[in-house]
Formats: sequence, C-alpha cells, structure tokens
Amino acid sequence: MQLPEYELTYLKGVGPQRARLLAEELNITTRQQLLYYFPYKYIDRSRIYKIDELTADMPYIQVIGSVVSFQEAGQGRSKRLTATFSDGTGTLELVWFKGTKFITERYKLGEKYLVFGKPAVYGQQLTIAHPEMDLATDQNLRRLIQGQQAFYLTSEKMKNAGLTTYMMHKVMFTLFSTLTTRLPETLPNYLIERLHLMSLDESLRQVHFPTSAALLQNARYRLKLEELLYLQLHIVRYTHNRNKHLKGFAFERIGDMFNTFYKTCLPFELTGAQKRVLKEIRNNVAGEVQMNRLVQGDVGSGKTLVALMSMLMAIDNGFQACMMAPTEILASQHFENLRRMLAPLPVKVALLTGSTKKKERDVLHAGLRDGSVHILVGTHALIEDEVQFKNLGLAVIDEQHRFGVAQRSKLWHKNVLPPHILVMTATPIPRTLAMTLYGDLDVSVIDELPPGRKPIQTLHRYDNRLAQLYEFMHGQLAEGRQIYVVYPLIEESEKSDYKNLIEGFDHMKKVFPEVEVGMVHGKMKPAEKDAEMQRFVTGQTRLLVSTTVIEVGVDVPNASMMVIQNAERFGLSQLHQLRGRVGRGADQSYCVLLTPFNLSQDGRKRIDIMTSTNDGFEISEADLKLRGPGDIEGLQQSGMPMDLHIADITRDGQLVEYTRRLAIEILEKDPQLESPENSLLRRELTQKYAHKINWGVIS
Repeated sequence: MQLPEYELTYLKGVGPQRARLLAEELNITTRQQLLYYFPYKYIDRSRIYKIDELTADMPYIQVIGSVVSFQEAGQGRSKRLTATFSDGTGTLELVWFKGTKFITERYKLGEKYLVFGKPAVYGQQLTIAHPEMDLATDQNLRRLIQGQQAFYLTSEKMKNAGLTTYMMHKVMFTLFSTLTTRLPETLPNYLIERLHLMSLDESLRQVHFPTSAALLQNARYRLKLEELLYLQLHIVRYTHNRNKHLKGFAFERIGDMFNTFYKTCLPFELTGAQKRVLKEIRNNVAGEVQMNRLVQGDVGSGKTLVALMSMLMAIDNGFQACMMAPTEILASQHFENLRRMLAPLPVKVALLTGSTKKKERDVLHAGLRDGSVHILVGTHALIEDEVQFKNLGLAVIDEQHRFGVAQRSKLWHKNVLPPHILVMTATPIPRTLAMTLYGDLDVSVIDELPPGRKPIQTLHRYDNRLAQLYEFMHGQLAEGRQIYVVYPLIEESEKSDYKNLIEGFDHMKKVFPEVEVGMVHGKMKPAEKDAEMQRFVTGQTRLLVSTTVIEVGVDVPNASMMVIQNAERFGLSQLHQLRGRVGRGADQSYCVLLTPFNLSQDGRKRIDIMTSTNDGFEISEADLKLRGPGDIEGLQQSGMPMDLHIADITRDGQLVEYTRRLAIEILEKDPQLESPENSLLRRELTQKYAHKINWGVIS
C-alpha cells in the first residue's frame, strides 16, 4: 500500500515517517497548520547557571560544559547510561534509560554543550535525567538562550519517533526560517488599528519564540481574539440568516386545551421562572420564524411541565407534537407523566420505543397519519422514516446531548416546514460555554424549584467509618423510603470496578436483610435493566445498587437517599446529576459522598463544592474551571465548531463575551460582510467553516 505524501515531508527534521505521524496524531498535514500548533506552556531559558549554583528543588535550568566520561550500568530493562558533566565549577550526572547507543554516538567527550533539564538528587549526586543537549554554537545559543521556550504536547508515538517537545521546537524554528516574506493578515486593518492588535506575522513568531513576557501576552491576546471573533461571526451570522429565511409554523392562538389545563389540571402553581420561559416560547411560536430554543433547568425545576404546556399550544393550533428521550425508561416515564396530567383533556398521548410490538406500531402509525394521536413520546425510534405525522408542529428533545446531531436533524423532515424545536437539558451550562456551544439557539433558564421541594443535604463521609451511615440508612428504610447506592464503572478500570459492584451488591444484601436489594448496570440486557428499574420505580425493590445508568431521568419521589461510593472518581457535573435522582418528593433527602481519607487536591475540591452548594450553574462553572471545555459532556455531540487552538472558553470568558458583542456590531452594519473593508473577514470565514454543517440550527 502506498502511503500518502504530505507537504511536511520535505521540511528539514520531519521526513516521511514523522510527517505521517503528525497527520495521524495531530491532524497536521501542511505548514500552515503547523504554524497554528501552539505551545501549551513556556519555561524561562534566559539564564545560564553554574553547576555549583544548582540545587535539587530548582525548576528547569541550563548549564554549559563538557562530557568528561560515559559509564554504562545495569542489564536489560534496568540498563542505564550516565555521563559525568563538568563546567569547571563542579560536576553533575546526566542519565539516560533508553536510546543509549544513539547518545554515545552523538555526544563527544570534550565538546562544549548546552544542557537543559530538571535537576534532582540521586544518592548524594546531583543528576538530570534525559536532558536536552545542543552543541554550544553561536546559532544554537541564539535560538535557545532567550526569554521563554515553548513546550508542545506530543503523543507517546511521536516521542518514540523522536518528535519530542524539543524536536517540535527545532522543527518550528526551521519552519519559520523558511518564511521569506511576512505572513499575510487575516484581520482587516480597521480592526487591527481600532483594537491595537499585534500583526499576525509577529504574533505567530512571538507565540512560538517569545522575546519577552509582554510581547508573548500581546501575541496570545491577538490570536485568541481572532479565533473567538471568527467563531462568533459564524454563529451570529447563521442565527441572523436563520431568522431571516427559515420560516416556521405560526401558533396564532392560545386555545381551550392550554387554558383548561392551566386553570384545572396544574399539579402546582407555576414558578416565576416557568412563567417567564413559557412567555419566551409563546413569543417564538406566535411568529412565522422557526423556534430553536434551549431550556436549561436544574434537576426537578419543572422543565417537563413547560414542555407539556408548549405542546398544548401546538395542539390548540391544529398541530401534533413529539417528545424524544434518550432511554426507554425515561421515555416511558415521560409518557406516564404526560398521560396522567392530561387525563381530564381529550388529548391522545402515545409511546414508541424499540420494544413497541409490531401490532401496536401499526395502530400508532395510522393514528399519527390521521392526526388522532396528538403527542408522540419515544426514544430515537420516533425519527425512523416510517414514522410519519399528519402535521408535526413542535418537537421536544430531552437531554439532547445524548443524541447525535445527524439523528436530531431527521426531525426537520417530518413536515413541509421544520417543526419548532424545544431542547431541554438538566445539565446546567456556564454562560460563556452556552454562548459558544449553543450560540445560535435562544436560551431560557428555569432557575427556581417548585414550591414544597426541600434542598438536598449533601454529606461527606469516609469509607472507613460506615457504622453510623448504615444505621441512618436502616432508619430511612424503616420509614418506608428507598435508597440508591452508586458505584463507579469506568472504562479504564472496568474489571475491578465491576468486581466492586458485585461485591457491593452482596454486601448490601447482608447489611440490609430487611428489604429487597436490586442491581442495575450497563452490561445488562436492556430488557433486564428496564425490568429491574421498574421494580425500584414501583417500590418492590427498596435499595438499588447501581452504576451511573440511573444518572438521567429516573423519577422515584419515594427515594430519599443516595450513597455514592468513591465519589472522588466522579466529575462535578456527574455528581450533581446523580444527586438529582433524590429530592423529588416532599421528604428531606440526603446525598452521601463516600471517599477514602487520602484525597487528591482536585478530589477534595470537588467534594467541598458539592457539599457547599446545590446550584447546578455554580457547579457547572466550577466543573468547567477544573476540567476545561474539552471534557464537558455533549461538546462533541453538539456539532458546534469547538476546535479552538489557543483560546480557552474556561479562562477567556470575558473575551468570549467581548468578541460576541463585536461580531454582532459588525454584522448589524454589514450582515453579509459585503463591504470592501470586510472582504477579508468574509473570505476567512468562508475558508474556516466551508466544510462545517451548522448543526446548531437543528439543535
């Protein structure tokens, strides 16, 4: 098989093998892409130390001297090569554990070398393991003895092929030395002058080879602002175009179904937040532009009721509605809740999941086509081609990040015009992330809990002191309550986690013989899992040992307690989602976070945050700061172009908001970027997003 030939093959220091690795590991195939592979940290290399100044607690240092001798020691895997290195003021040992033949061939006794690395003490001897070494020539010293040296993230495969951070630094130096002219600008002059920005050419040179801390800061600011500005221009322009061109169905009136439900069927008085969100939805669907709205609300805030009343708006105007949920359990639960709340009204609700029998499906399909089924609740089964509506006007998507964007897009083709889309999530999203991730959706927030809900008490307990906890659990069970006990089941340690889960199940059966104990986990067949969950929902099982499969959607008001084993291994948002499974009834509920006594700094931080607040938005902000946007669940599914190279939504929140305002200002004056001064913005925007489908307008 002939391997592809990449442009970088011919860059000195790369070659065919490394060019292939850069393509496979970093998706870098061109010199242009390599320019935008930014360092992840910088280390000061402005000073050369004397060996007699060095101590083991210093960070990275550099010295100039000569190798006095080489010595090999050990056998097989423990084989190592040491070199005695001297600069006349003292000696230190340089140590290598691999590549020893290459080292002895490359480095000669008596030559002057610049050595860079982190000092440590081994025995009584000061050592540097696997140092960087360069001949102390004038050219190398000019390249290396500067303010800040860039460090690049590299994979294990790259390191094995010699593409270490040090080698990447050399490759970058070679790349810049091949540039014979200044790099062309990617922002118009009026923005560069107005915002006092560094030129692109200088920014890229300074970010890879900074000559001072101040210039590095200015370079990073310029590159971050540009990256975020193009992202926001892309989002805002699509929103503008969608609102201008994408027609939707107008729900012109509020009719009998909505009014009767509001006056006689409401299970409780709507909160101010629910009323505000319903008003926002009403304003959307009354016009002829398709609604595309995200409703964020913490667990138990009453999103389903808002969705139901929105569906009644559709029914009052002669349309049907559907609600898509990620699991059969959640879909069944929504179906039962909607059917119960709508019982006094002539509204027919149907359920469609993978388990629906063919005979039932045939009847259901006929009811959808003739319009006698008003609301269809289901899993992804409802986007199948054979599911055809008479007149679908509103689609509600629950926990949308559980669905792939291509799946969600199929809802658009269920009517001649796309139905209004209402997306619901119980995963609170920080403001700056929502502005980017869901920048082209209107966002509503339900930030109040319904009356009568008591805040969940979250407690931290150590796993070597269980007697008191078990006594408390016995008390809750004696009062007729139900309890979840959640174990981690994480891919990297799945076997040992699974063993712990089974042992935990057996242990709980022994400790709580007075009740029936059940167990659910992701390895079970769907039918078995659903049956076991149903036993807990009906109260037959009183204590449920589980993995995080119960994280989303299971509603058991009688469950008043959750115990999370090894809570330090869960992310903040996941802990918050799990905690939301209790506190759904009027009784006081508890969430107990069990951990070992020895916790990492991050682990302790997460536990402290969880025990100090029940506010999902506060928790999501903290989670974003701890983990960064790349790990937040749903980013890859969202379809938004989040491949940022230098900006960080976590830490650059003010810049996100600033570039958002700037993008709106530019597009208000020139919606299609047609003016001569914006021609560069238009060209760059087209190039950057030419191959991106804007799934955001779908949801």
